[in-house]
Amino acid sequence: MRFTDADSSAPLIRRVTLAVDESQCTLRWLWPESVEAVYVERLELDMMGDDRTGEQAAQGKLKLYTKEEYKASNGYMDRITGFGAIRYTVYVCQMGEEGPVLVRQRDGDNTVVASAGKADIRFSIRYKSGFFQKRKSVLMTVTTEAPVPKEALCYVRKQGGVPLNKEDGTVYPFVSDFAPGRNEMPPVEVAKDDYVRLFFTDGPKYGAAYRLISD
Repeated sequence: MRFTDADSSAPLIRRVTLAVDESQCTLRWLWPESVEAVYVERLELDMMGDDRTGEQAAQGKLKLYTKEEYKASNGYMDRITGFGAIRYTVYVCQMGEEGPVLVRQRDGDNTVVASAGKADIRFSIRYKSGFFQKRKSVLMTVTTEAPVPKEALCYVRKQGGVPLNKEDGTVYPFVSDFAPGRNEMPPVEVAKDDYVRLFFTDGPKYGAAYRLISD
């Protein structure tokens, strides 16, 4: 499968829309007159990430769909399961000498994102110290409904009070991914008047796939 960037003469997909009815979603779009088939890409953003090139992201995720199939079904239908966000991209398919060539659009008109529901991430923070000690241990527990990459979360340490947001203190990353279920973090030593809280590293990106809840 090869890709080519759209130029001024390339046929383009326009006005991709998404309708969701429970776990069933239907995509519709405007077909260029000269195009008889497209490839539809499904990419689960929460599991696969959203920072790869078009060719990498499409590998193993493409489905050929003809205009006749589209007319018969009044759109393109798919089932949404699990958690997170799903990005659908519709690529015009042109035939080249070496096989199908997919037209990669830069305007975003051929892309739409569906929500498959958010997975809960629950966290609790406890502190342990002695009366005459100058430092204390922070005990963090993270319980998740689905796998969570370590890049999604960070903890913030602040002197004199609980951090209000990711910028309200010193940010620290986690070193390993979170498995579904209960995850006990290794104790962290801080000063006695320091406090810690968990936040998303990127609220808009990971907030589409997860809910972060303090117990």
